[in-house]
Amino acid sequence: MPSGGTANVGNLPYELTSFVGRRHEIAEIRRLLSVSRLVTLTGVGGVGKTRLALRVAADSSRAFDDGVWSVGLGELYDPGAVVDTVLSALNLREGPGAPETQLVEYLTPRKLLLVLDNCEHLVGPVANLAETLLRSCPDVRILATSREPFGIGGEAVLRVPPLTLPEARQRSVAGGGLGHYEAMTLFTERAATAVPGFEITESNEGVVAAICRRLDGLPLAIELAAVRLRVMSVEQILHRLTDRFTLLTTGSRGAPSRQQTLLGSIDWSYDLCTWAEREMWGRLTVFAGGFELDAAEGICSGGMTREQVVDVVASLIDKSILLREETGGAARYRMLETLRDYGVERLQETGEFASLLRRHRDWYARLVLRAESDWISSRQLSWTLRLDAEQSNVVAALQFCLTGPLEANAGIRMAGAMYPYWRVRGKLREGMRWLAQLLAVRGDEPGLEQITALYVLSVLSGLHGDADASAIYVQRGSALAAQLGDRTAAALMDDAAGQHALITLDARAACKHFESSLAVFRDDGNVLYMIWSLSGLAAASDAAEDWARSEECQRAMLALTESRGEFMYRGWALWGAGMGAWRRGEYSGAKELVMQGLQLARSVDDRTGGAGCIEVLSWVAVDEGAPRRAATLMGAAEALARAGCSPSILYPRLLVHHARCEEKARGAIGDRAFEAEFGRGLGMRFEEAGYALDESGPTAAAVGSGSTPLTRRERQVAELVAEGLTNRAIADKLVISQRTAQGHVEHILSKLGFTSRTQIAAWVIEHRQGES
Repeated sequence: MPSGGTANVGNLPYELTSFVGRRHEIAEIRRLLSVSRLVTLTGVGGVGKTRLALRVAADSSRAFDDGVWSVGLGELYDPGAVVDTVLSALNLREGPGAPETQLVEYLTPRKLLLVLDNCEHLVGPVANLAETLLRSCPDVRILATSREPFGIGGEAVLRVPPLTLPEARQRSVAGGGLGHYEAMTLFTERAATAVPGFEITESNEGVVAAICRRLDGLPLAIELAAVRLRVMSVEQILHRLTDRFTLLTTGSRGAPSRQQTLLGSIDWSYDLCTWAEREMWGRLTVFAGGFELDAAEGICSGGMTREQVVDVVASLIDKSILLREETGGAARYRMLETLRDYGVERLQETGEFASLLRRHRDWYARLVLRAESDWISSRQLSWTLRLDAEQSNVVAALQFCLTGPLEANAGIRMAGAMYPYWRVRGKLREGMRWLAQLLAVRGDEPGLEQITALYVLSVLSGLHGDADASAIYVQRGSALAAQLGDRTAAALMDDAAGQHALITLDARAACKHFESSLAVFRDDGNVLYMIWSLSGLAAASDAAEDWARSEECQRAMLALTESRGEFMYRGWALWGAGMGAWRRGEYSGAKELVMQGLQLARSVDDRTGGAGCIEVLSWVAVDEGAPRRAATLMGAAEALARAGCSPSILYPRLLVHHARCEEKARGAIGDRAFEAEFGRGLGMRFEEAGYALDESGPTAAAVGSGSTPLTRRERQVAELVAEGLTNRAIADKLVISQRTAQGHVEHILSKLGFTSRTQIAAWVIEHRQGES
C-alpha cells in the first residue's frame, strides 16, 4: 500500500469510545489492502465490522493523498440511488450526464480509499459499482463491510471473528489474569464507564469471563451487558443471561447461535426497561438514521409531557439503547440497526405502527414547509444544516407518501417545499425523481400543489440539461394553471417558461416571461418567488445585453436578501454585480463584490455560486496581468462546475467572456503553462477556496517583498510539493528519510498557516510570479 499522503482528508467520524483489541485483524486488513484494491469485511451483525473498518481507514489515511471517505449505506433501500449516495458522501453535486460517469471521471485521477459500509442489502448494485471503479480508477481502493462477499474478481475477503475469549475451564495465569482477552478488556472498559472504579479482580473475573462467553464475544452484546452494572452485580447479569438464552434457544432452533445470543441480550435489555422506556424504544424506531429531541417530542410523546420525553430519552441513552451525537451544533440521537429492528417488531405488536408513520410524515412535512417559509432569512444556513441531517427522515416521509393518492398530495407539498434545499445542495436528480413518482401516484384533479410540482420539475429538468422535458412540464403546468384560474399558479408557470427560454437561449422571450411573473409575485408579497423571478430576469437581461436592467434586478435581489441576512441568493446577486463591474473595467470593485459572494457561497456550500464568483475572479486576474493565477482560478471554477450546476446555465454569456479571457491567458504564458496551472486549480476542493479569496496567510507579504519565511531546505521541499510529489518521492529526491520529509512538510504548513498541500503549491506559484 503506498504511503506519504495527506492526513485528515475525508469524512471519517470521530471515535466516541475507546477502540479495543483487533491488532491481528487490523494488520491483516492493511496487508490485504496492500495487495488487493477491494477488501470486504464480512461477519454476523454486531461483530464490529463497521468499527474495525473505520479504525483501519483512519490508520491508513496518510496513504491516500485525496483522503479516506466513508459511505454509509445502511439507511439506503433504493438500489438505483447507490451512485448518488457515493457522490453525496464525496461532497459532489450532480452534474450533466450519467451519475456513474460523473463519479468515474472524478475518481480516475485521485488516490483515495472508499469505505462502503453496510452493503448486505445492496450487494448486487454495490458490487457492480465497485467493479466499475476498480476497472476505471487505478488509484482508488475500497474497504467494504457486508454480511456476504460481493463475489467479484480481485476481491479479498476477511471474516471478522468475535473478540478473543478465555476458554471455559481456563484460569488466570500467575500474576497475569484474563484481562488480555479482548472481550474481557471491552467489558471492563465499558463497565468502568457505567460504574466508575469497576475493575477485574480475582473474585469476579470468572463471572465476567462467563458473561463474555455467554455473549459469544460479540462487541454489541458485551457493551449492552456492561452498562447493566448500573443496576445489577455481575453475578445477577450472568444469571439473567443464562435464563434468557435457554428460552431463546428453545424457541428459535433454526436461527444461527450468535443471532440467538444477540437477540437474548437485546430481549433481556428490553425486559430491564420500564414500561415508558419500552414504549419509547418502539416508537423511536419510526425514525430513519437519527433524530433531534423536538422530533421525538412531536411524534413519539403519546400521553407524555415534554419533560417526560426528555427524561425517557435520557434514560435510553444511559442504557445504551440510544446513541447521542453532535451534528451542526445540535444534539442528535440514533439507534443501532439491530436495536431498531428489534424495536420495530415490538412496535408492530402494539398496533401503533401505521399511525406513527403518518405522524412521522406529517411532522417532517411541517419541518420542510417551515424551512421553505423561513428560507430568505439569516436562518438559511441553520435550515440547510438541519435538512442535511434529516435527509433519511425526509426520504422516509416521502416514501410513505407513495402509498396512495391522498398521501401523495401531502408528499407533493413536501417535495415542492424541498426545492430551495435541492438547489443549494445541487440535488437535481433527487428532486426530479421524487416529484415524478409522486405525480404518478396523485390523482388528476388540478391544484396549486400539483402546479408547483410541475414548476419545480420543469426548472430542475432544464438545469439538468433536458430542455425537452422542461418544455413538457411547462405545457402541462400552464394548462392546469389555466384550468384552475389561479394567478399565482399562472405566474409560477410564467417563471418556468422564462427558465426554459433562458436555457434554450431565447433571451427576449425569457425577459417577457420573467417580467410577467415578477409583477404578480410583487403584488402577492412572496419574497422567495420574487427572488426566483429577479434572478431569472437578471440572467435573461444579461443574455439580451440589457446591462442596465440586469444590474437593476441584481440590486433588487441584494436589497431583499441583505436586509434579511440571507446567504445563497445574496451571493448570486453579488456575483452578478461583480460581472457588471468587471464589464465596466472596474476591476477592484468587481473583485470585492465577487469575493463577498464567494464567502457567502462557501458558508452554505453553494457550488454554483462559488464557481461563478471564482470565474469572475479569473477574468479580473487576466486583466490585472496575473495569467498564471487566472489559469488556476479557471481550473478551480471548472472543478466546482463539474461537481454541480454549471454557472453558464444561469448566465449563458459567461462562456463568451471565459473564452476571451482564456485565450488572453494562454497567449501570455503559453498552452503548456496554462494547462499546468489549470490542472492545479482543477485539483482544489471548495474548502480550499481561500486561494481565490487571498486567504494565503504570509503569501502576499512574502511575494511582495521577495522574501520567504522558509529555510532553503523547506523551500526545496515546497517546490517538490508543488510538483505533486509525495513525501516518499520527496525523500528519494533529496536523499533524506521519509519521516524527515514529512517533518519538513509539516513545518511548511505551520509557518505559512496552511492546512493542505494544495495551498503550498499555490504559494509556490505566486512566489514564482513575485520573483519574475
